[in-house]
Amino acid sequence: MRDTMRDAPGVGLAAPQVGFPLQLAVIEDRKEYHSKLSQTQLAERQRRPVPFHVIINPSVVLTAEPSPEFFEGCLSIGRYAAIVPRMSSVTVAFLNERAEPVRIDATGWYARILQHEIDHLHGILYTDRMFPRTFCTQDNMERLWKDLSPSAVREKLDAANRY
Repeated sequence: MRDTMRDAPGVGLAAPQVGFPLQLAVIEDRKEYHSKLSQTQLAERQRRPVPFHVIINPSVVLTAEPSPEFFEGCLSIGRYAAIVPRMSSVTVAFLNERAEPVRIDATGWYARILQHEIDHLHGILYTDRMFPRTFCTQDNMERLWKDLSPSAVREKLDAANRY
């Protein structure tokens, strides 16, 4: 699963995405994945490198207020993205690859990754949580929305709808 995630490249992969009906996911947000983002974008997303790890039978045990919305993509729905609301921080309990209990307090982008992957384990895709009018190809997201905040994207779409 690690090789599949890295080859994509992605920051997480859940076992059901590759045909295994297991409550297991792998997560890793490598520094080189951050190179397309400005320092401002990295700061807004609270995005920092996350070392490779395995989560087994995870459960979100505590959440905080929703964070600012951001575009998300998914290896299951390649080359598309949409704005998705997520919690700004979560506490997740799980077993690691040695079946040892672990509890993580995650914030920012790491919290988003955990929520995204745990959703997969429950049969939920980001498209189930997205703002539908923001669904677009990743190419169009890069071309049209890259330098705008998600709230500015939604405002523009709302204004276009009013015409």
